[in-house]
Amino acid sequence: MADAAAEGAVSGGESRAQAGGSDSGEAQPELADPDERSASATPRDAEAGEPRPAEPDATKANEARSVEAGAVQAAESDAAQAEIAEADEVQAVETGTAQAVSEVRGGMFRSLRVYNYRLFAAGGVVSNVGGWMQRTAQDWLILDLTNGSATALGVTTALQFLPQLLFGLWGGMIADRYPKRPVLIVAQSIMGLLALTLGTLTLTGQAREWHVYMMAFALGLVLCVEVPTRQSFVVEMVGRKDLPNAIALNASSFNLARVVGPALAGVLIYALGGTGPIFVLNALSFLAVLGGLALMRTSELTTPDPVPRAKGQLREGLRYVMERPDLLMPILLVAFVSLCAQSFSMSIALMAREVFGAGASSFGLASSMFAVGALVGALMAARRVRPSRKLLIGGALSFGLFQVVTGLAPWYPVYLLLLVPAGVALISVNTTANTSVQLAASPEMRGRVMGIYVLVFTGGAPIGAPLLGWVAEMGGPRAGVVVGGVLTVIGTGAAIMLTKAIGRRSHATVRGSAAAPAGA
Repeated sequence: MADAAAEGAVSGGESRAQAGGSDSGEAQPELADPDERSASATPRDAEAGEPRPAEPDATKANEARSVEAGAVQAAESDAAQAEIAEADEVQAVETGTAQAVSEVRGGMFRSLRVYNYRLFAAGGVVSNVGGWMQRTAQDWLILDLTNGSATALGVTTALQFLPQLLFGLWGGMIADRYPKRPVLIVAQSIMGLLALTLGTLTLTGQAREWHVYMMAFALGLVLCVEVPTRQSFVVEMVGRKDLPNAIALNASSFNLARVVGPALAGVLIYALGGTGPIFVLNALSFLAVLGGLALMRTSELTTPDPVPRAKGQLREGLRYVMERPDLLMPILLVAFVSLCAQSFSMSIALMAREVFGAGASSFGLASSMFAVGALVGALMAARRVRPSRKLLIGGALSFGLFQVVTGLAPWYPVYLLLLVPAGVALISVNTTANTSVQLAASPEMRGRVMGIYVLVFTGGAPIGAPLLGWVAEMGGPRAGVVVGGVLTVIGTGAAIMLTKAIGRRSHATVRGSAAAPAGA
């Protein structure tokens, strides 16, 4: 805009310079005395008595003064036009900046102005704390039942996420076909009953290794439907404008619970003499979520029309993602990162217990330090207006590098400190990818797209967790963490190259399809 304005001012100044030079040359003589004008215009030769023309030097001087006056006037006009253009540009920039600042200053917690989202977020905080308490208790329980087996811990993690790998796409399709709030109420109720069952088995001394495996798998089945439904339900509460902020606040709530939950679980396991009460407390925490869902004002939800049942809807969702680089890139990147991210959370228990000899309370502290970093990263994301591809890629590379560094940490305090930036990097990847995918997906496809996203987000655990658990068993916990970090960095590069390769192939297919009718 500034270049165009300046160019217009220059061309306008040239035309005005020509007109201004002519006017100046004619107006100046009219201001002189008539006699003086006549004498200067037709001076007579004293000796010949005949008129002689004006001196050439004087004529040239007058013309030069006229041209100079016109040039000055044109220059002043150009300068004025340039100042106006510059002022307009500055005002436009300041206006745009003010709007952006105003949008950001709408508040880090601006989504909480929405009544339904306040209920959703409040219930989520309570339930997330209970969920992280159960996750900590579950890891500790399986280690107790198997005498500290890293393989058993990896199998438990894998079984919880295996259903996502097998049935995750169907979960996203259910999210598109049915109203999301009733689906969430049913799913949350089942999850609460599972926690209560495992708590009862543990308190009565009946819990066995296969019980933990079975409950983990059953929980994973419910999460196949619950997670994509919950993720795509957020936009129905807050709309597209506040969606990035709401997603970041969800991540903040999740990671705040990750700070409080494991530490609280570690203290309660020690104070109450076992993991059984933790599962019962988690079962009670689901009442907060169910209460919030029940009290929502359905008239304030922007619910899209359910997608009618039809053949080929899963293939349609996959094709939709493959043809959209703005969806494919974050999904592929999350796929590679999650391959190692879940095992990194698992490795915190192994590093604390096997490498540094920490007890239950110290193990909870390590999980909380990682969550502190994740919480900081989520709050930073809440202030952003739009996601960035550079942030997505940079966060993935940083997480891989911090995995390697934490695996090499010499002392426990150093290990705890390094967990903080690792958490910041990981949550930056998760929130940026989630926001990018939801904003890019159309409403009628959002459930299936989020089903694919959740599939790759959690589906990597059944592959990565046992693999890195086996590496940790063979070479020690440090080796498992370092190998996971190296795989994260390699996976980031692979995601970028695959996106470009698939994009080129899709464009070639489209060009070929367009050229076929023309050739025919």
